[in-house]
Amino acid sequence: MRKKNTRPIAALAAMLCTMAAATAQQGPTPAQSAGQTAGSTSSGGDKKQEKPASERDRRHAAKLFIEATKLFEKEQFVPAMHDYEQAAALDPGNQDYAIAAQVARSHAVTALIQSAAKARLRGDSGAARAALQQAVELDPKNPEVAEHLQELAGDAATEPKSIYADAASTLAEAPVLAPVAGLHSFHQRTDARQMIESVFRAYGVEAIVDQSVSATRVKLDLDDVTFKQAVNALSLVTDSFWVPLDEHRALVAKDTRLNRDQFLRQELETVYLPGLTATEMTEVDNLAKNVFSAQHASLAPTSGTLTLRAPTQTLNAFNATLRDLLEGRSQVLLEVKMIQLAHSSARDTGAQLPQQITAFNVYAEEQSILNANQSLVQQIISSGLAAPGDTLAILGILLASGQVSSSLFSNGIALFGNGLTTSGLSPGPATLNLNLNTSDSRELDELQLRLGDGEEGTVSDGTRYPILTSTYSNLGAGGVNIPGLTSAGSSSSLTSLLSSLQGTTPEIPQVQYQDLGLTLKATPKVMRNGDVALTLDMKLTALAGQLVNSVPVLNNRSFSGVVTLREGSAVVVAGELDESESRALSGTPGVADIPGLNNVSTNNTQKDYATLLIIMTPHVIRGPQSSGHSPMFRIERGVQAQ
Repeated sequence: MRKKNTRPIAALAAMLCTMAAATAQQGPTPAQSAGQTAGSTSSGGDKKQEKPASERDRRHAAKLFIEATKLFEKEQFVPAMHDYEQAAALDPGNQDYAIAAQVARSHAVTALIQSAAKARLRGDSGAARAALQQAVELDPKNPEVAEHLQELAGDAATEPKSIYADAASTLAEAPVLAPVAGLHSFHQRTDARQMIESVFRAYGVEAIVDQSVSATRVKLDLDDVTFKQAVNALSLVTDSFWVPLDEHRALVAKDTRLNRDQFLRQELETVYLPGLTATEMTEVDNLAKNVFSAQHASLAPTSGTLTLRAPTQTLNAFNATLRDLLEGRSQVLLEVKMIQLAHSSARDTGAQLPQQITAFNVYAEEQSILNANQSLVQQIISSGLAAPGDTLAILGILLASGQVSSSLFSNGIALFGNGLTTSGLSPGPATLNLNLNTSDSRELDELQLRLGDGEEGTVSDGTRYPILTSTYSNLGAGGVNIPGLTSAGSSSSLTSLLSSLQGTTPEIPQVQYQDLGLTLKATPKVMRNGDVALTLDMKLTALAGQLVNSVPVLNNRSFSGVVTLREGSAVVVAGELDESESRALSGTPGVADIPGLNNVSTNNTQKDYATLLIIMTPHVIRGPQSSGHSPMFRIERGVQAQ
């Protein structure tokens, strides 16, 4: 039993397949028979009799339709389209075949457009162009294909071209030997000239030996060696060097400096150095002459070129070194986040009981108050408010009128005793404290530094505090000299100003500004594996809260180190925590030490803490000779004829 596919495209294809099979078994429909009988109308308007399809062609067309539908389900639209078209050609009376061919063509074009779009996003313009060309062949009048072709052409027009290409042009190439491949063994004891000729001849190369090579007797024992191994050993044994003349001939001469200058092939090279200053070009010229011994070097600062004549190996080494120097350094985008958290809280709770109690004699205190206020006492008696001997009434009137006050009566009194021994107790004040103060602060500073490889960057976060270091004054006896004021011609209206300035000595302060807060220095270094090494130097400066000779004392904290982390990874490179806590307990001695009652006493607690976190995240945004950058110099090389 066949499984039923739930996909919409497969379901549609299965329906069309069923219709085609039914058509093949039942023969043409009445409408098709009528159409075949009536004929079809040609483009010129004439009636043309259409030949009906045979039973064999209809069955073959139905079979092709079924196979095409299977290909369509597998998203192989181009082969399915061809099978649909072939089925439509075999049975032109069945319109389902032609419609299926059009649907397959549409899907094939859409798939090619999507493939071209993906290739364009990857930067593969060749694959995108090939896919669109195939889509044009399938449907030349498709507007979407034309639009994508225009976009691809626009990309090609705006694509950055390399201004210079390395090895831009080569005037000629040095000849290279082409020895016969193979391994050979040598066991010879003969003169140097004959040995050189025989070794080169074994590999199919003719050796032309210069007269500088003497015919001294030498010995050579080698087994199964290549041409390169054989000539290297031969050069050591015979103290000679060789220079290729063409693919099958070589010149061999004694290895001396004079012979190398005379016979060694020199190449002529022109290095273009655009954008360099005259000083930088001079440094490149000195590099070629002093480091690589290229004495035949000519610098043209006006045209920005350096012409060299040296052996091939010397030029290759010089070009590689210059390329590493001029291609630039890596660049790092350093994200710095500074998070500061501060919390401060003060709590004052509890009851403060009287700390002192005053004991006094009531009679003595009354007499003291009455004697101190005799005039008021006489007024009270004369007005009839109290009898002359009624001391308690007189004392009450004095206290109630507010004319007399005493601290003994502010907090209440307790009396005990009789007569002259009557005494009183006056306790001190009692307080109840319920106070809470708290504050929180959060601060986030985010900075971005773009630094070159090995370049130092500085981040400062704080203030500049002025510190008075010294003062200068004019110690002359003349004092202040203001033309028109201290000299002749001063008006009387300036007399007061003149008198205020006479005798004064001007002082000139010397102020030095000190950076307070955080100073962070970071130097990134890109490693070969892509990691970033950060060299850190952090310094925290704050006022210590005290003065020495009116000069504030500074509190410094510093940190330095190196941290290595992966590119794009964040790390907490520094952290600081300042925490302080103070607690004060006040209460009645003895009572405050009793467990359970110590919380009743006054408890004053202060807590302060501050946290600083520095988070760094490096991002490598440019590497040496990254994609899209042109080489910073080009080379034109040619061979100098000997």
